[in-house]
Amino acid sequence: NTSLFLYARTHSVKLTTMHAKDAATHVGHGLKNYYFKYIKPIEARTHFDKFCAPLMSEADFLCAPMVLLMGQYSVGKTTFIRYLLERDFPGARIGPEPTTDKFVAVMYNDKQERIIPGNAACVQRSLPFKALESFGMSFLNRFEVSEVNAPLLEHISLIDSPGILSGEKQRIARGYDFSAVVAYWATRADRVLLLFDAHKLDISDEFRDAILALRGNFDKIRCVLNKADAVSQQQLMRVYGALLWSLGKVVQTPEVMRVYISSFWDQPYAIKECEALFDLEKQDLLSDLKSLPRSSAVRKVNEFVKRTRRAKVHALICETLRNRFGIFGKEKKQKELLNTMGDIFKHVSTKHNVPTGDFPNSSKFAAIMKNFEMWKIPPLKEQEVQAIEEVLGRGVPKLLEQVEARKAEQKQQAQNPFFGGDSNPFDDVQLGKMEWVVSQSHKSTYDQKFYSLSLTDGKASGGQIKQIMLQSELSNPILGKIWQLSDIDKDGFMNDQEFALCCFLIDFVKSGQALPETLPDEYVPPVYRQQQLQLQQQQQQSPSSLPPQQQQQQQQQGLPPPIPQDATTAAYEDAGGAW
Repeated sequence: NTSLFLYARTHSVKLTTMHAKDAATHVGHGLKNYYFKYIKPIEARTHFDKFCAPLMSEADFLCAPMVLLMGQYSVGKTTFIRYLLERDFPGARIGPEPTTDKFVAVMYNDKQERIIPGNAACVQRSLPFKALESFGMSFLNRFEVSEVNAPLLEHISLIDSPGILSGEKQRIARGYDFSAVVAYWATRADRVLLLFDAHKLDISDEFRDAILALRGNFDKIRCVLNKADAVSQQQLMRVYGALLWSLGKVVQTPEVMRVYISSFWDQPYAIKECEALFDLEKQDLLSDLKSLPRSSAVRKVNEFVKRTRRAKVHALICETLRNRFGIFGKEKKQKELLNTMGDIFKHVSTKHNVPTGDFPNSSKFAAIMKNFEMWKIPPLKEQEVQAIEEVLGRGVPKLLEQVEARKAEQKQQAQNPFFGGDSNPFDDVQLGKMEWVVSQSHKSTYDQKFYSLSLTDGKASGGQIKQIMLQSELSNPILGKIWQLSDIDKDGFMNDQEFALCCFLIDFVKSGQALPETLPDEYVPPVYRQQQLQLQQQQQQSPSSLPPQQQQQQQQQGLPPPIPQDATTAAYEDAGGAW
């Protein structure tokens, strides 16, 4: 079948010029081509989506890697996402009670931050959620997409899940099959994070069912023992042992799951006995998440091969069943075949040389197949089976060769997609290769003040911050200049990073230092560094000599206006700040 490899030949670009994300996209296009031309027609005719997994869409092949977060209520799932993004996201609710009552897909959108309801998200072609329609309206009413302009989300998408409850009443009240939904996300996700609270290690019946629904995807699971700073070192050892024992009773595998122990939020550790351990564990988990974009292409190929093998076996079983029918007595014959499904599987395995490990559970298969009239299943052509063999035997290996070529080139150049771009959310050395002047310990101290304020959309009003700034007993002109330097986007409010910079500058002045006229690179908060970099590229001349029209355009883009040498308090009032 020469046309089978037309896509691979016509798209044999030099992978040495591609980033890891581009390589994954290239492989995704190749797999999409094979699937829609050779695999999906067979799946549709044999009702494969009713037995194994929903039919795939174009977005399923081209989407960013997904990370699914699971755990009981109030273990810190939403806070963990906020910790990674370094900001809030639309629809986020955090509290000690069960707050997240739905699945939330947190994804990237650099044009508009918004919430897309589940019913609308599953029909949007650019989103990989069309298959969720099979779970019905009850589930779609409990699903939404939160689109955020956060650099991390360019590389991975995060799936927040409802807090898992205990008790039969709560489980039934969901209105949809929670375990089936978890099994769907597990097949789609590149990583599954199970979060545990150091004070809540019990595994409820629903949590147990959810973990068992991850069968076949245990290699994707990582466990996170969150809020570990709330117990002493001696208690932590006991908690860790109890967690492994509880997991071993449910998972029942000889391998021990990897457990990351730390406290994943932006507050200082409550008990600092294991501070060094917590920091190392954070680095290990972030390194694991960093590797997802690099391994995304291989993961896509691996999942495609698994699905294609299952579709092939399913088609061979359906063809064998269809051939057992004669002209009369079809209903009686179907009942006989359903009762002897195990023997049918053995026959297919022997005739077509298919490993028995590729077959589904015979009882579950028969329970679903009884809803269909086997003799009406369309026949399977020999050429279709050969095409599948060609895809697995020659088409997919060719794509893998391209991935390996890219990985070798990456190793040569020591490149990482997270450290190679300006928008790397994990890298602390952006914009001039400098770290932020506000250290993590200072940031934690400032955050305690910031999160004690009344926030609106993650920001504090100028009036609240003004009261805190006045406590420094600095003069109004100095405080006005500090506000002008700290309110980066000039909206009269401050987020946590702007507030941290403001507090740092106050301490800086009180130590006897002079304020800079403009913010140096290392002073710019990480979330605004890309904007600052654009400003530096555009501003080749003295800032004060820019024409008024260009200054106005920069302010509309959220960039700080140039600061005049003789700025006064009145000038800052005109700029829209608290002063």
